[in-house]
Amino acid sequence: MPRARAAKIPQSALPLTGRVAVVAGATRGAGRGIARALGEAGATVYCTGRSVRGNPSPYKRPETIDETADMINAGGGAAIAVRVDHTVESQVEALFARVDREQGRLDVLVNCIAGEDPLIRQWGSFWKARLDNADAALRQSLVSHIITAKHAVPIMIRQRRGLIVEVTENDILSAGGNPLSQVVKLGLKGLALNMAAELRPHGVAAVAITPGFLRSESMLQAHGVTEATWRDAGKKDRNFLESESPLFVGRAVAALARDPAILHRTGQLLSSWELSRQYKFTDYDGRRPDWGQLAIDFSGLPPSLVDVFRSGCEFQLEWLETLASRTRQFIARIPKPSAARRRPAPSTKKPASRRRAAK
Repeated sequence: MPRARAAKIPQSALPLTGRVAVVAGATRGAGRGIARALGEAGATVYCTGRSVRGNPSPYKRPETIDETADMINAGGGAAIAVRVDHTVESQVEALFARVDREQGRLDVLVNCIAGEDPLIRQWGSFWKARLDNADAALRQSLVSHIITAKHAVPIMIRQRRGLIVEVTENDILSAGGNPLSQVVKLGLKGLALNMAAELRPHGVAAVAITPGFLRSESMLQAHGVTEATWRDAGKKDRNFLESESPLFVGRAVAALARDPAILHRTGQLLSSWELSRQYKFTDYDGRRPDWGQLAIDFSGLPPSLVDVFRSGCEFQLEWLETLASRTRQFIARIPKPSAARRRPAPSTKKPASRRRAAK
């Protein structure tokens, strides 16, 4: 089987033609898959990150944003690679000034920055965690997302439409790893939730999304396989047989981007497999991997770690039920908006001038 390729679609059938997207962290993994899927659907995609030809990021991986853009362009899409360190606010501000100057619009921002940052990928109990690089890890993996959304949003508010996607891990509150990764993944879910409340009056949606068992470049390497031979890894880890290529979560984002009722999903934590059921898209090979339905094989993990997972989920469920009750009580105490302050549901129909501009 060849490396996952975005299928070519006739120009007339591309649902995101005329739309503009920025994928922050498009170098590899989910970011690359999302950039390719948006390009596959017809969007003009700005692929940003730190790794460019001849100047890789500190991760010392071979993938670059130039390579991602080349894949999109080779498939008939339109992509522009822009080197940006998303922890440096002046560079992010310059990025969106350029997008606004060149395109005059921004429809989708995907924040997939530092999803595989080695600083947050250690596993172990919190009292054994290395914290010597904690400040850098949080800035790279969490603060960078806030900086990026901050400078993207004014364009979307001006046009009264847009979608921000925070790529995270797991479709429940918790995520594995160590205290840094747990704070980051939970923080990204909360960031989408908080942005959604502020942005809904402006017609802009914000969601968080998680892939399932993702066959990123580093995951393939760790299992000693390639995209052509990935099923071989299932001999040692049965869960791998339900894995998905990065293009799968990309197609989930593309489906959200073309949904005229996206504001009904704003603030939500979504998953690639649930969206595949709802929007009926598949992975590049025609499969529809469904991590949510898998009877996960935990036999490869220490029983003590499985117990931690179980206890954590039980605590989380009790916590959420208590918070739900408190939140209902708090909502009842908030004054209802007057008729003058009520906003009608944002229109999904673009003004004629913008429809012409999108062509």
